Parts: sequence; structure tokens; C-alpha cells
Amino acid sequence: MKREFCQALVDLRREDQLLFLTGDLGFDALEPLREVLGPRFINAGIAEQNMVGVAAGLARGGFRPWVYSIATFSYARPFEQIRNDVCAHQLPVRIAGNGGGYGYGVQGSTHHALEDYGVLLTLGGLQVFVPTFGADLAPAVEQMHRLPGPAYLRLGLSEEPRGFRVPPFAPWRRLVEGAGPTVVAVGAIAGSLVEPLSSLEGLDRPSLWSLSVLPFTELPEALLADLARSKALVVVEEHVAQGGVAQMLAHHLLLRGLAPRTFRSHAAAGYVTGLHGSQKYHRRECGLDPASVRDSVLELARGLAALRAS
Repeated sequence: MKREFCQALVDLRREDQLLFLTGDLGFDALEPLREVLGPRFINAGIAEQNMVGVAAGLARGGFRPWVYSIATFSYARPFEQIRNDVCAHQLPVRIAGNGGGYGYGVQGSTHHALEDYGVLLTLGGLQVFVPTFGADLAPAVEQMHRLPGPAYLRLGLSEEPRGFRVPPFAPWRRLVEGAGPTVVAVGAIAGSLVEPLSSLEGLDRPSLWSLSVLPFTELPEALLADLARSKALVVVEEHVAQGGVAQMLAHHLLLRGLAPRTFRSHAAAGYVTGLHGSQKYHRRECGLDPASVRDSVLELARGLAALRAS
């Protein structure tokens, strides 16, 4: 999604308040933005804490700065500056982290953003955007740029299947309609599930929803209707369970007396084998790959069918 992100910011180039700071990253992707912004494109070097502090100062001066780095370096290393300099003052700083989840694969745990939105949402007043498709970047960046307070953008790999018609960007979107369990997937991983889940038939075929904006205070009526019908919820997220969307949804539904009969969470489990590999490898060992999610949905659908039959 880096190139779509770059183009979305290029489209905002005439906004005088726009500034872009990079932590010495973005080569072979952000050059068009550097060309159109000129001195408003700042390479802050490998100094992410200073970069966020400078961005906070620029925001106090009336600018709307964006800061960009590998996801772990954009939120984990400068967490104190995000907390004290940005969020405590509700400044319009936009933090863009590339390679959410296991996106950086064999680079190892130092480069894996497995707890980013859970950690950042503890600060309050910060919005998180987790695009599902490359086409989401233009509207997401536009919305983020207009926000009065801070925001975080988790960039990943767009995994839309060939020929799939991407619905317009929205916090919640139903990607697959079905009569089976209700599946909620967070961000880009939802795209990888469209084909394997839409290939199921009848009561096995789930309703697949993507979630792209956090936090949420309400759920779409159509999603609630799906849950009321299926009584089964599966949450898929490339993020640790603690502080993740599964916990947020469970809390929301319990408070409103809408808890499903069956609830499953597919989340990042760290490093099950103690080895490091590609993003696909880590997803597979955590049960986040399409085949594992499909098998889980099938098992759940058939268990519910057996209950109804009895």
C-alpha cells in the first residue's frame, strides 16, 4: 500500500499545512511526494523519538504533519513522545506505520507490529485507520488529514482477489454475504479471506466483514442482524489478542446483552515454533492463514447445524 499512500498524499500537496517527515525510509516509493513537497518533505533520519517530538511542535505551530517509518519504529520507539507530546495535547499529528502485523517477515520480531493499535488506543483521543485494500488509501488519508486530533495509519499488503469489486471505503464493510457464521477481519487480512470464504456454500458460507477504523462506539445494523441470525462470531486480526479487536467486540456486545452463542478469536500468537519466516509462515503457524480460517468457519458452521438439528 506504500505507493497508494504516497499518491494520496501527493493529491493533498496543495494543502499548505501538509508536512511530511520520514525516518530515513520510503526509498523507491515516496520520491513523487518528495518532488512535489520540496522543503515540506523532511528526512528526520533514524531518530524516531525526535521526529515525533518535532512533528508535535510543528502541529502546535499550525501545521498538519505526517510522520512515517516501519510500523514498530513509528509507534513503539517514540511511544513516550506520542503519549506526552501528541496525545496529551490532542495535536493533529498523523503517524503512518508500514508493515503492520508480520509484514516485515524474516526481519524478525523487532520489525513486527503485533500490538500497535491495541497500545495506541490506550492513549485516548487517537483514531486508528487499518485499510483493507489499496483503493482505501485515498479516502482514508483524506479523512485523517481533516481530523482535529491525532491518528495512526497501519499500512500492509493489499490482498484483494483478482476481479473483486472493492466497496467504497467505510469503517465497516460486508465483503461476503452468507447464511453461516459471522466473520470480522481487521484491515488487509480481510482481503485474503474473500475467495476461500465466498467459495463455501449454503449454511457453511459465512458473512465476512472488514473493519478499518478504530475505536468504534456502535456496530452497523446489518452486522448486528448477521450476528442475531448466526449466533456465531469469528474475529481475525494480525494483532495479539490482548487489546485487540476481539476483546473490543466482546466487551461491546456483552455490555449490550448481544453476546453470540459461539465466539472465536484468531489472533497473532507471537512465535509458536521459535523461528522466524515470511508473513505467510507466521500467519500459518498462528492460524491466521486463509485455509485455517476457512476450516475454523466450517467446523463452527457444522457444529451449529448439529445443534439446530438436535
